[in-house]
Amino acid sequence: MLERASGLDRAGLVSRLTDPVATRTADFVLGMVERRRRGEPLQYVLGLWGFRRLELVVDRRVLIPRPETETVVDVALAELDGLGAGRPLVVDLGTGSGAIAISLALEVPRARVWGTDRSEAALAVARANLAGMGGRVAPRVRLAAGDWFDALPEELRGQVDMIVANPPYVGEEEVLPAEVAEWEPAGALVAGPTGLEAVADILAGAPAWLRRPGVVVVELAPHQAEVATGLAVDAGFGPVDVRPDLAGRPRALVGRLRA
Repeated sequence: MLERASGLDRAGLVSRLTDPVATRTADFVLGMVERRRRGEPLQYVLGLWGFRRLELVVDRRVLIPRPETETVVDVALAELDGLGAGRPLVVDLGTGSGAIAISLALEVPRARVWGTDRSEAALAVARANLAGMGGRVAPRVRLAAGDWFDALPEELRGQVDMIVANPPYVGEEEVLPAEVAEWEPAGALVAGPTGLEAVADILAGAPAWLRRPGVVVVELAPHQAEVATGLAVDAGFGPVDVRPDLAGRPRALVGRLRA
């Protein structure tokens, strides 16, 4: 919080601990401390959070970017490389803050990326993050409002090289930590009674939008890996596997459509 208020990094703060502090800066720090004391997640208090090479605007309109999703991006990058497409077309369903979409566009300079979300509030955050990237990335990323594939123009059907998503995957009866349940947007967390509803919708709809060969990469909860693999096979994907996150837990489902 001190770094955020002062604009200094930790080393800079240490070297200037005895400097006078402006009243406005002190009030800003105390305000952040009070918000944190009430239980608001640090990421929202700061208003900014790191994700891979990005510093993203985050607030209560979007999920907090997490390390597990960084792993999903790693998996997506490897799969894109394997496809060998010259200018791959990627769709990020449920883009939220734009973390996945912007990361892929930044790290694959030849990629064209669509990010969709049914929440106009979330898309406003994604647009702010995209605008912050300037000309390096913004011309290759399109953001669209709608529920999953409904947001995409019909001419993209059968033309997408990769679909990637971090959808809601929490079941209605699952108990979440208070810092998550009371602050992060429920619609981006809870999918339905089983928690697999959004994952199932994406896997069922993806083949109609993908080229052959094409790939889908979906983040899920570790305990969903076996059932989600079956859903992917039923939808026509094969081979299908689930890659681990940094803690070694099943996290990123990868389904391929053969040429």
